[in-house]
Amino acid sequence: MTDLLQTILTITNIPAPEEEKLRAIVRSQQLKKGDLFIKEGSVPQKFAFVSSGLFRYFYVSKKGREFTKGFFQEHSFIVSYSAMIKQAPSHHAIEALEDSRVHVIDYQKWLQLYNNHPCWTPLLVSLLQKGYIKKEAREREFLLLDARERYESFLRECPGLEHRIKQHHVASYLGITPVALSRIRGKIK
Repeated sequence: MTDLLQTILTITNIPAPEEEKLRAIVRSQQLKKGDLFIKEGSVPQKFAFVSSGLFRYFYVSKKGREFTKGFFQEHSFIVSYSAMIKQAPSHHAIEALEDSRVHVIDYQKWLQLYNNHPCWTPLLVSLLQKGYIKKEAREREFLLLDARERYESFLRECPGLEHRIKQHHVASYLGITPVALSRIRGKIK
């Protein structure tokens, strides 16, 4: 839990009593590679901070094809945010790509904490801003960049991550086939 608190303290100051309240609602959980933190179609009741490991968000089409939305590694928060705040079924799943350890927070308990002290507002605003910036950059890349440029951007933005992720997941994230990704990798080398 120390890593969660350190991350929060880089964003905002938390009074000691509020820190204790946070500690009381956080529980640690181990997930094995392939485990789902959030299942598509479920109504999320929790979010988590990734202490160790790697996750991907993905959608599944009616035909069973997977589309990777993003990857989240250590010191990231994982959540199906819009589904959680609307208390609606999630349109995507969150899968552990490695054995992982997360600090899980129940959403209703978080809301009580958040609503009872203003120190939590800068944290939420910062996380929402980071999420929005990431979403906007991803949309721009899909609209303006070709596949090779998207791959090069992925390598710049996530150095070393391509060695932790299977090629078909990277290809899915880039919106191309694994064969096309192999060709791009070959041309870059």
